Amino acid sequence: MSDFNELNVGPKWYIVHTYTGYENKVKATIEKVVANRNLSEVIFDVKIPVVPTVVTNAKGEEKIVEEKLYPSYVFVKMVMNDETWHVVRNISGVTGFVGPGSRPVPLTDEEALAIAVEEQVKLEAIKIGDEVEIIDGFLTGHKGVVSEISEDASEVTVIVSTIGREMPVNLDAKAIKKL
Repeated sequence: MSDFNELNVGPKWYIVHTYTGYENKVKATIEKVVANRNLSEVIFDVKIPVVPTVVTNAKGEEKIVEEKLYPSYVFVKMVMNDETWHVVRNISGVTGFVGPGSRPVPLTDEEALAIAVEEQVKLEAIKIGDEVEIIDGFLTGHKGVVSEISEDASEVTVIVSTIGREMPVNLDAKAIKKL
């Protein structure tokens, strides 16, 4: 598995295959391991895409339930390396990552948006030169100035002053708020 470190391209969404009915247990266990081992800088999010569905019981009563869009699958946004692969792969109920052999294949940004694990974020109110505060990630609480916005407005580059020098930081649009 050591070739993960050379191929690492930052946080991406990966699909984890689970035993049927174990999706919620696997999600809860991953979240607990992330908290216990302080892995929040390498495992960012865990999702089980659901859609609200109206179900009618035998008495004719309707009830809204959340139906899993992809049964037996859990989506994990993480930096793939030996440690994160090992942590997720060895959770009870996980059968493996989606990909050839034991090699996980990340979703493209377009695939993540299409299957509703990554929300589209628009930055209509924020423009280049605006002062912002970082509200998510390891620089939470730092302030900076927006220097660049991606074409689809989902990512920004913020110039942050830290340790007496300015450095550009690439962030998701939802990781900042305008001051």
